[in-house]
Amino acid sequence: MGLLRLPAILAGLILALLLIWFSQGTGLIHNDPDRNIWIPTELTMPLSVQVSHNDETIFFRYRWASDKPHVYHDMLRYEDGQWIRHGASVVGPDPDGTYEDRVTMLVDDGSVPEFGRYGGYITVGSNMRFFTNMADKAEVAAHPHIGQLGTDEVQKHLPDTRRDISDWRTVVSADELREQREAGYFLDLWHWRAGRSNPIGVSDDQFVAEHRFGDEGRGPFSTNWDGDAKQPLFMIDPAKAGADRLQWSDVTSGQVDFDSVYYISEEIAMPFDPDANWQNGDVIPRRLLREPSSSRGDIGVQGKGRWSQGIWDVTLSRALDTGNPLDDKQFKAQGIYDIAFAVHRDATGSRWHYVSHPFTLGLGRESDIQSHLFSGDEPVWHEDRWFDVTLFYPGQVDWPTLLSKAHAGAPDIAEGKPVKPRHSEEQLAVYGVEMEFNQEIIRQWYLTLFAGIALILLAGIGLFRQFTPAQGDKS
Repeated sequence: MGLLRLPAILAGLILALLLIWFSQGTGLIHNDPDRNIWIPTELTMPLSVQVSHNDETIFFRYRWASDKPHVYHDMLRYEDGQWIRHGASVVGPDPDGTYEDRVTMLVDDGSVPEFGRYGGYITVGSNMRFFTNMADKAEVAAHPHIGQLGTDEVQKHLPDTRRDISDWRTVVSADELREQREAGYFLDLWHWRAGRSNPIGVSDDQFVAEHRFGDEGRGPFSTNWDGDAKQPLFMIDPAKAGADRLQWSDVTSGQVDFDSVYYISEEIAMPFDPDANWQNGDVIPRRLLREPSSSRGDIGVQGKGRWSQGIWDVTLSRALDTGNPLDDKQFKAQGIYDIAFAVHRDATGSRWHYVSHPFTLGLGRESDIQSHLFSGDEPVWHEDRWFDVTLFYPGQVDWPTLLSKAHAGAPDIAEGKPVKPRHSEEQLAVYGVEMEFNQEIIRQWYLTLFAGIALILLAGIGLFRQFTPAQGDKS
């Protein structure tokens, strides 16, 4: 008679297995632009760095792989009598390729000690721009301090600029912000842009405090747009550049002739002529490049930043001492500094970049990266001096989360244990993706747990019935 109960056992096991199958599901990790989610195909990428200095200037050389050079940024395309904008920041890669490649570097002199242990994570506060839970733009714009900076998005900022790190609104007083800055509590931000700075041989100079700021002075670009007339302010002067417009087919081709004009700058600009026989597909850049001034113009491009055969090769230079201690970290002989890198490629902007662990830079002292002292005006680069860095996609991981009970490593952070010895770049990339789908993963875990319990119970019941004699069974 026991054999007669075998179908019941099999049915129970099959049912439990089906529960597990359906609880696992498929496609948990997927792009979801409505929630500001776009996962890059590659979660890590390589970057190579060399550093040299003489008595006055420091040079950083960067090399990284990129399938295509993206130098066009924020373009105006003429179509049926209207100028249409292409290249505003979007979720993931720009579909037309109109978002520039970039390399950035954060620098500290020890005044922000958490940075040397945890890198750029400390700049990611609550409800950041393009996070799934990003702050309401109207609320940001109405904030008595952040809104007065002319922004409607929460951007990078340092933890001590907030009374509560879990609430971006709680900015400390103006007096405290001033005293923090005077004490060096800010991060220097070197920001090279393939479209908005490189063509004129400069890099944007910025810093991070309670917000991401440009240094004092005017930046390397402005907006080429007349909002009232709904048309550009300037066009390219054909007498200086050989043509007065670009073509949309060239912009989207993925190919760049670095010796041609693919931008508009003050040197080659003239007032816009609405009667210049504009045709569908004609293009004028929406960003007007200009020579930066004062502290904002401290960083230059040594030589020419170029992409060739799948590799970007960019060298930036800056005075060791800029004379602007409220904007820049000053480099000194025998000094040690904390630095971290980031790269935007594949026509991505905003948070869709790759970042690095923090590393130490030494000018004559032992460190992760050595700056090599040379004499003369320009450094001589050596192939055996490259420092290879693995960059990773950080996902939606903010500093408040890392300090919370939701993060198993929070006690280590509280004890000041650095991240680099404990987590590889690959691990951090996977963690970043997991945090994008944290709620879904937790829900899936519970479904799997309940299905497993059901499997055990059903199997137990089946076995119990199989080996328990039924009433009246005398066999």
